[in-house]
Amino acid sequence: MRKLLNPFSIHDPEHYKCFGCSPKNEDGLQMEFYEDGEYIVSKWSPKKKFEGYYEVLHGGIQATMIDEIACWVVYVQAKTGGVTADLNVKYKRPVILSNGTITLKAKLKDFQKRLASVDVELYDGEGTLCATGDVRYFVYPEKIAREKFKYPGHEAFFE
Repeated sequence: MRKLLNPFSIHDPEHYKCFGCSPKNEDGLQMEFYEDGEYIVSKWSPKKKFEGYYEVLHGGIQATMIDEIACWVVYVQAKTGGVTADLNVKYKRPVILSNGTITLKAKLKDFQKRLASVDVELYDGEGTLCATGDVRYFVYPEKIAREKFKYPGHEAFFE
């Protein structure tokens, strides 16, 4: 498993405040990502401030995490940037905060013209599948992604 760099936080740390992945956004999730074969993976330790019901990770936070990792699949595997076109989350089991580190696994399912489809799985700290996501991203040609969204290019995610 190889750690991915966060080029957005490296090149513009003062202004980059993404709720999902900015290490400087103390109110955010501060997610980190790894490449593991055909998957992009994130391991995340849940915090009490993201609780819905007592000891249960809020469903909206789960959806945000699924959307965020899908975006990183687009960056790294589709080699461009885009915006969420469709997000379908299926909640299978509650994510209990005290069960420990959550793992998300995502991979590019399909990429045709301007749409990238990403499959995501979210596991609790005991390895139980708790949610799945089917995410479609409207993607831009790399030149436009660089201009509009400051996409740094595929190579910027690796040392």
